[in-house]
Amino acid sequence: MQQMRCLVPLLVLGLTWSLPSGPASPQENFEFEQFIGRWYETAVASTCPHYSLRKKGNPVIVALEIKNVTSEGNFTMLASTFRNGSCEETSTVYSLTNTPGRFFHHVARFNADVDSFVVHTDYNEYAMILQLSTEEPSGIKTTTVKLYSRTLSVSAPVLNLYKTLVGQHVSEDAVIMNQHKGDCAPGEQAMKLTPHPQTFVPERSN
Repeated sequence: MQQMRCLVPLLVLGLTWSLPSGPASPQENFEFEQFIGRWYETAVASTCPHYSLRKKGNPVIVALEIKNVTSEGNFTMLASTFRNGSCEETSTVYSLTNTPGRFFHHVARFNADVDSFVVHTDYNEYAMILQLSTEEPSGIKTTTVKLYSRTLSVSAPVLNLYKTLVGQHVSEDAVIMNQHKGDCAPGEQAMKLTPHPQTFVPERSN
């Protein structure tokens, strides 16, 4: 039996709200300057069984910090995760493309090209990202859908919107809700807290 591998996504970005059967498309009139700053990865779903198994074993909210674009047309995303009492931080350099809201990076470890699409965002509350990766020479493809939030919680309408998007690319049953297990921000020391489930904020009734 051929051994199956799949890329473990390192970041977050991309998706299209009404995705056609063809290639993914980012949100229309995407504004990168409004997208930069602090985000939290609050939910994830992937076609990669190895990645999903690992996330289920430690579903921790990832703190993200997106930096400004450099003169070379790149930007950096810092990702910090609370693990074993301390912050683990990684840095990934993304390249802008000619399509606003679409980014690219290469993962040398897997010899994989990754396209990220910000398919739906209001900039102030949430962003939904679709990541499509292809490993060479195996040709193994992985689809990952992520939900970013400016805060540690997400509203019920946003969560429902995200699950609808996941259902178009993976399966709603594949959604993993991350948990807040401590304060862990890029460049800062972790402050351990009592773990508690990350839940959505219900709508207010008028």
